[in-house]
Amino acid sequence: MKILITGGAGYLGSVFTRNLLKNHEVIVYDNLMYNQTSLVDLSNNPNFTFHYGDVREWSKLKYLVEQVDIVIPLAALVGFPLCEKDKDLATSINTTQIQNIVDVLSNDQMILYPNTNSGYGTRGKGMVDETNELTPISHYGKTKCEAEDYIINESNGISFRLATVFGVSSRMRTDLLVNDFANKCLRDGYLVVYQKNFMRTFIHVKDIAKVFMFAIEHPEEMSGEVYNVGSNSMNHSKGDVCKLIQEKTDCYVHYADFDGDADKRDYVVSYDKINGLGYDTTISVDEGIDELLRVFPIVQMDNKKYKNG
Repeated sequence: MKILITGGAGYLGSVFTRNLLKNHEVIVYDNLMYNQTSLVDLSNNPNFTFHYGDVREWSKLKYLVEQVDIVIPLAALVGFPLCEKDKDLATSINTTQIQNIVDVLSNDQMILYPNTNSGYGTRGKGMVDETNELTPISHYGKTKCEAEDYIINESNGISFRLATVFGVSSRMRTDLLVNDFANKCLRDGYLVVYQKNFMRTFIHVKDIAKVFMFAIEHPEEMSGEVYNVGSNSMNHSKGDVCKLIQEKTDCYVHYADFDGDADKRDYVVSYDKINGLGYDTTISVDEGIDELLRVFPIVQMDNKKYKNG
């Protein structure tokens, strides 16, 4: 298989690319907006090709799309703050470029799309699954969900509604809940947290890479569908995560509701649909925290380049 990953030098893409290169040819298309060098060690791999460019340069992107069997569009403006800064830019990258890709795909090609499950946050208490309508609040959530709708209605692609990601990547991010909490506790010795009882669902970046490989191996079963990606054992409150980190670092945690989550994320997600096909996660939040605490002393994680914003 020949696979195109847009944004392939980013947090997710740096892990995806290495995973997929074990069995496939991979083309990465990225504008390196964070000056990252996360893929330089792959330059001697004959199955790896890198193209520099912006996904809004449609003629370049179209040329690459037409050469491959599968497209994984990771290039995006990620998160509430970044998308609120420039809504037009966020729409052009998060929605319009996805629609452009779908419009030129042949019936023999497939798109595997990473969406967020943060839109479930407005559903209130209780378990949610893929039959629940996403009701995103932020512009980020809206652009991602509009792209998912287009993929499901206009192609045979697969959309993955991902849990909140954590873990180590060669293009690190600290603006993810578990990563952020672990970094601050280790660096500062204290953490201030709001909405401690709000429920979230988590997944290690390596387990996300595995679900994309799983989809490539099971296209007939999965095409045209939406899947929550995670495990029923990975639903935790923010307070639960703090307690795990506190036990490992002896940091001080102060709970104060001085702020709130823009996407109102407070939900428990069912992963029965994807688990029923044979996929499940392999790395717990506890194990991921151990990994992060080993890595942060090596890398000074207070640098802005480790944040998508």
